[in-house]
Amino acid sequence: MVELPVIPCRRLGSQGMMTSAQGLGCMGMTPFRMDAKPEDEMIKLIHHAVDVGVTLFDTSQSYGPYTNEILLGKAIASLPRDKVQIATKFGVIVDSNFTSLSVNGSAEHVRAAAEASLKRLQTEYIDLYYQHRVDASIPIEVTVGEMKRLVEEGKVKYLGLSEASADTIRRAHAVHPITAVQLEWSLWTRDAEEEIVPLCRELGIGIVGYSPLGRGFLSGLGTDLKLNENDYKRDHPRFQQREKNRVFYERLKGIAQRMGVKPGQLALAWVHQRGEDVFPIPGTTSIAHFHDNLGALGLTLSQAQMEEVEAAVPFHQIAGDRYPAAAMRLSWQHATTPPFTTYAART
Repeated sequence: MVELPVIPCRRLGSQGMMTSAQGLGCMGMTPFRMDAKPEDEMIKLIHHAVDVGVTLFDTSQSYGPYTNEILLGKAIASLPRDKVQIATKFGVIVDSNFTSLSVNGSAEHVRAAAEASLKRLQTEYIDLYYQHRVDASIPIEVTVGEMKRLVEEGKVKYLGLSEASADTIRRAHAVHPITAVQLEWSLWTRDAEEEIVPLCRELGIGIVGYSPLGRGFLSGLGTDLKLNENDYKRDHPRFQQREKNRVFYERLKGIAQRMGVKPGQLALAWVHQRGEDVFPIPGTTSIAHFHDNLGALGLTLSQAQMEEVEAAVPFHQIAGDRYPAAAMRLSWQHATTPPFTTYAART
């Protein structure tokens, strides 16, 4: 029997939401362009996560698309609803072949997407509802105004933004308090630390860190020179330059070995120690890897160790951007870019 650390539960943001300090990202359970994992195994993993104390489960209408919410809905249908907090997202429109994507922040889409998500999730309310990507053609006040009405109707409890700029966050928060901002945060992605993280702390907004393991790279997944032909990582610039970036993983691995832990646990512990307002949501489809990720909660790093790890993975030296160019145009760094961006499939 694997001995797992106690998973603390604490306040996410300043609006009253309580959730586990580490969540579970569900996107990979119904992966883009690849065969879905066995449904019964994924439901078993979700149930196991609940049994050991994880309460926050992250999904989106765009994952699949739609199949991820359906899977999570099936998994939680047999569970007491107050045992889980469901976080889902709207606004990214992906076709069934993942050949193109666009964004939609209109009030009409906000409502239609929420109603559809509620049905797929088999629930009467969504705990945390994010705008997945900002639609620069729609004032954020319009989008959040409709999200606010969903809260008033009891269909949504708390509001969030994902990949939003500091200006957008501040304007949104003036319409209705934002509970959480979801952003990519890991040893090799630290762009948000200069402006967005301080703003969230000023406004009392919780930070949900996605891809805290660098899409698995910091735990050793994808560091080799071969990837499955259908693996979406083949499109990512950092994985296309993984031969250059592997040196950073090797340095992290060396430190982890001296500490008697796994590289991924060390990388994830670093994210946790950025503050008690930070809630990482590492994704996995394996109970063994899930246990590895939970092990980070039992690891406390000294200031010297934090600095050593940061020096081993200097984020400004990482080769490649964090997304392909078209997807980067939907990130917070490009908030004013016209939103209807076509993402061409790799041929």
